[in-house]
Amino acid sequence: MNPLNKIQQHGQSIWLDLLDREIMNSGKLQSLIDDDNLRGLTSNPSIFEKAISGSDDYDDDIALLFKKYDNNSAIFFEMAIDDIQRAADIFKPVFDKTKGKDGFVSLEVSPYLALDTDGTIEQARELWRKVDRKNVMIKIPGTKQGLPAIRECLREGININVTLLFGLPRYREITEAFMGGLEDRLKEGHSIKDVASVASFFLSRIDVMVDPMLKEKGADHLVGKIAIASAKKAYQIYLDMIASDRFKKLEAKGAQTQRVLWASTSAKDPSFSDVIYVEPLIGKDTINTLPMETIDAFRDHGKVADTITEDIENANKALEELKNLGIDIDTITQKLENQGIEKFNQAYDKLLKSIADQKHKKN
Repeated sequence: MNPLNKIQQHGQSIWLDLLDREIMNSGKLQSLIDDDNLRGLTSNPSIFEKAISGSDDYDDDIALLFKKYDNNSAIFFEMAIDDIQRAADIFKPVFDKTKGKDGFVSLEVSPYLALDTDGTIEQARELWRKVDRKNVMIKIPGTKQGLPAIRECLREGININVTLLFGLPRYREITEAFMGGLEDRLKEGHSIKDVASVASFFLSRIDVMVDPMLKEKGADHLVGKIAIASAKKAYQIYLDMIASDRFKKLEAKGAQTQRVLWASTSAKDPSFSDVIYVEPLIGKDTINTLPMETIDAFRDHGKVADTITEDIENANKALEELKNLGIDIDTITQKLENQGIEKFNQAYDKLLKSIADQKHKKN
């Protein structure tokens, strides 16, 4: 067994942070499932932008869809839905084997809607209906405006992947929205057994922003440690949630837990280990969504152990020391959320432009 296979024994599922037609056409996605126990897959505007602008796999579809739509966004979502349906079908045996715990594929609402509650709910409903697969999650950003959308969609029985999550105070609000949505659904007499959700923390971007501040203040011993400390604290919040009376009541009615998912897990600093955001964050009810290069690195030399609950005292100390240095982590995570929305908007703009450019090429 390679480390990717072994990690499942510790309660963690590995998902792939990539989707394009080449990985499905070549059989590589299936081999990752068969050989490495890959349990799911996520997509986002940046991933689709690279897939569509970086190959000619979508050119014929774009040409055909221009006859049907004059809206580049509608063209994109039609192609994205096709890809998501196909990936979901590939993962369906995993979904069945794990009794609906894994085997999920995620599709994100338009990043333009990150601050629009009603627009997010409307598009989440539409994508859920059109994709029409039980093993799909609709991704909704964990913004203030996203909170009521997350709750409403869960009430309606839509599987939700809460994305662009950086801060611990916001995560506490996400757990409230999660439990509230399930409670609302129960009150209406519906089953909550098949409603799945995950909360996706973006990690490496925290260190990218904080580390230069630490170096400036001479706190080099904390470099590369704040994102991991924050993730360990997030897991403690998760454990508190599932131990609460409120969740226990939901669990008695068949509720699944809202697992924590580690995202943005490739090392951005070349001096870091290439598995820095994998090895220290392994544990029960967690998911790590990895880009291909990190999957390859972990398969080759990853060390597997129960680590997510280790060094909690040092994680608390690191965050306390950060505060004493005058660095406000909550301000930083809010800034990262704003930047994350902007980056996805830029990727989406680029994606729509590549579709428009294809139209001009055909003309």
